[in-house]
Amino acid sequence: MKKLYLLFLVLPFLGFSQNMTNDKLEEIYTSASDSIKGNSGAWQFFVKGIPLMCLTDTNHNRMRIISPVADANKLNEELMQAALVANFHTALDVKYAVSDGVLWSVFIHPLKELSEHQVEDAVSQVYHANINFGTTFTSTSLTFPGSINSKKEDEDIEEAPELKKL
Repeated sequence: MKKLYLLFLVLPFLGFSQNMTNDKLEEIYTSASDSIKGNSGAWQFFVKGIPLMCLTDTNHNRMRIISPVADANKLNEELMQAALVANFHTALDVKYAVSDGVLWSVFIHPLKELSEHQVEDAVSQVYHANINFGTTFTSTSLTFPGSINSKKEDEDIEEAPELKKL
């Protein structure tokens, strides 16, 4: 009986879905940005002069925050490779992605499950991934170890074994 009572005490704090809505998103973006325009589910806003956009699809419970970084057709192989490495080590919750000839910093997530803090953090990470492209390629101060950029130049790097195709 005590275990059942304890369960009822703890149950409200287990954190079920956040139930994020377009109205809540608009409030967050309005407070976090320099300016905002658009309609519910499709906004363009600026953070310190950097353009960001948010698109939502409430029918499919999806949202994305994106920011154009560069003309992908003008990026050299070294920068594209560095972006892929950053996706694994330093971009964290955002990723660099290419669509329609543009390199974007992108955060994609189920809509309803987001908390206000996660949205604020996502805006910050998309912004920082944009402004740090070409230098540190970071979205926050946190990075995961093991980046190929951290290897000593004088080390002999063994060739990776061939991967099996799925």
